[in-house]
Amino acid sequence: MIRTLREDDLPVLAALNDAAVPAVNALGQEGLAAHAPRCAVALVADDGAGPLGFLLALAPGAAYASENYRWFTAHRPGSMYVDRVVVAPHAHRRGVGRALYAATARRAVGLDLPEVTCEVNLEPPNPASLAFHRRLGFEQVGTQWTTGGTVQVALLAAPSDVLVAAAPQD
Repeated sequence: MIRTLREDDLPVLAALNDAAVPAVNALGQEGLAAHAPRCAVALVADDGAGPLGFLLALAPGAAYASENYRWFTAHRPGSMYVDRVVVAPHAHRRGVGRALYAATARRAVGLDLPEVTCEVNLEPPNPASLAFHRRLGFEQVGTQWTTGGTVQVALLAAPSDVLVAAAPQD
């Protein structure tokens, strides 16, 4: 089940997030609690026993200083920017990430945003995430070095309607 993030999810989601470093940056519970309210999309995949993963995305015009968000604002205006998607390792390859992206794309369509954007690390490499995003229909639209030149990312975009169509079937 995909649902809206709740405050009582924060301890579990912060632990999931921080365990996924360097694929995402660490936030801790306090950082996650501060970041989630600025997001247009804050979703949790929950199997009834607790969160399996989550996705945070920002619409245009958010007050967010991320280098990658600023790149997309300048180069792909009008997109829904996925800041992070994290799935628990035991839930990989079960459609969790795909379902989170489909729900996010539906929200993007509802906001008249034609594409969903994100970045994936090239250095340090994250080949599993890059392959996952390509399977969903994301294409690379740029690269950049971030974090003071220590991290290189692939900047990716996919049409919102393609992601909605890729939703898992019941």
